[in-house]
Order: sequence, then C-alpha cells, then structure tokens
Amino acid sequence: MPAKKRCQFTGEERCNSAALRIVGSCPHCRSDFCGSHRLPEYHNCTNLQDCRQQAFDRNKAKLESERTVASKMATA
Repeated sequence: MPAKKRCQFTGEERCNSAALRIVGSCPHCRSDFCGSHRLPEYHNCTNLQDCRQQAFDRNKAKLESERTVASKMATA
C-alpha cells in the first residue's frame, strides 16, 4: 500500500496533514493539499494571478458581446 500523500503547503510552518484525494489537488499549480490549504488563496498559489486574469478576460469578452448597440434598438 503506498504511503499517504502529505500536504505540500510550505508557509511559515510545514503542514503534516494528509492531502485530500479528490478535492485536495489544486487545478492551477497541480499540487496536493489538505482541507485547510486546498483553496488557492490559502496556499499562495503561484498561478492564482493568471487564473484571475483569465476569468477577468472571459467575463470582459462576454459582457462586450452582450452590449446593446443603438442600431439594434432602432429596428424596434
């Protein structure tokens, strides 16, 4: 039986908790974390800023595509 994976959090003190199997893997940095450190904000994810920028760009594009233009309203 393989050894349990440990949380890969390296903050002020190293975390010795077991990493969660399904939800403990960060989709941005591909590291495994315990329940306390699984969120990107809590383990200082190195790719968090890139993730935020991508979400901002997607939202911006969606809002731009839904913007009302005067020519659309004139046909009513």
